[in-house]
Amino acid sequence: MSDVEEAITRAHHDEWARVVAALTRRFGDLDIAEEAAAEAFATAVERWPADGVPPNPGAWLTTTANRKAIDRIRRENKRDDKHREAQMTYDVPLEPVGAIDDDRLRLIFTCCHPALAVEARVALTLRMVGGLTVPEIARAFLVQGTTMERRITRAKAKIKAARIPYRMPSADDLPARVSGVLAVLFLVYNEGYLASGPDTDPVRHDLTTEAIRLTRLIRALLPQDGEVAGLLALMLLTEARRTARISTNGELVALDEQDRGAWDPELIAEGHRLVRERLAAAAAGVAPGRYQILAAINAVHTSARDIRDTDWSQVLALYDQLVRLDPSPIIALNRAIAVAELDGPEVALAIVDRLAEALAGYHAYHATRADLLRRLGRSQQARAAYDRAIELAGNTGETAYLTRRRDQLR
Repeated sequence: MSDVEEAITRAHHDEWARVVAALTRRFGDLDIAEEAAAEAFATAVERWPADGVPPNPGAWLTTTANRKAIDRIRRENKRDDKHREAQMTYDVPLEPVGAIDDDRLRLIFTCCHPALAVEARVALTLRMVGGLTVPEIARAFLVQGTTMERRITRAKAKIKAARIPYRMPSADDLPARVSGVLAVLFLVYNEGYLASGPDTDPVRHDLTTEAIRLTRLIRALLPQDGEVAGLLALMLLTEARRTARISTNGELVALDEQDRGAWDPELIAEGHRLVRERLAAAAAGVAPGRYQILAAINAVHTSARDIRDTDWSQVLALYDQLVRLDPSPIIALNRAIAVAELDGPEVALAIVDRLAEALAGYHAYHATRADLLRRLGRSQQARAAYDRAIELAGNTGETAYLTRRRDQLR
């Protein structure tokens, strides 16, 4: 990849949300903001190789996108709209790039408005704020790309028709609105932690960093919200293992094979402090939510200096608590992994096999089943399960790991 191509890729990672948020604030239309931002990046692809990368790529992209938006509005004969015409004038000062973080939070709350279905909120925010492509979002939801495209289109139309405002919620509304935002940030982080696209890096640090940054901002707004603290702790304890998760040849490294000395001690310490804070609240009678329990599970893993020191009974107890809050098949699958460590792979396999119908298209189901079959010495069945997991996995590092484990079978 050339220096200019790297600059364009980096600008897309760093500036997409800023440009979309700035245009949404100025024009009040998500369609216009998204299309103009996309056109600005397309123009950069055309011009930067010849003209050179501008000194301030974000400012260049924002200015170009504003002009594209104005051109579109004029083409659509909206000049009779006095309010919009006032917004279009060039003497309206643009906020400098880097000073619009609050605009991105406003954009998140707009996309997560309760007038939208939960799935639409998450999908729209992943697209408008996270900058994920429609195929990436579709893989996160385990649906077809065309289905996701329609979902996002309908969500934007609903925002326009219902005149949903582009602003932060009131102090009274903020706690109720934050759960949808946390779901978005969790999926953004997950897409970065284990990228679903076959043509992307196995770990997308730009997405994990952005999800953590935005979660920190929301925690500053709601310091007493346990689920915000829980999600931040979960992200930090997961991010602490990032450098140990991918080998030098790009293969995913499983938890039991990771170099724990490479884990980030500062992130672990911060995550553990947050978990202890929430445990104290639970002791005072405040029931923990889903993210707090997931963070506690990760705290158990990151407390063990060796995989053999893991307190699997505590992990299983936490999963039992989580299942009562979220009885989803994916949680049941993860719980089965803990069962395998305590009661053996045969007991765990019986649990996993009961999830076959619900998780038939989920690669981690087949990968988990393959590993249990391998441990039971049923190599032929394990190979078939690995083949299915490889077929469904989109992450290049995970595919390499699964291929190696399959090829090690007798």
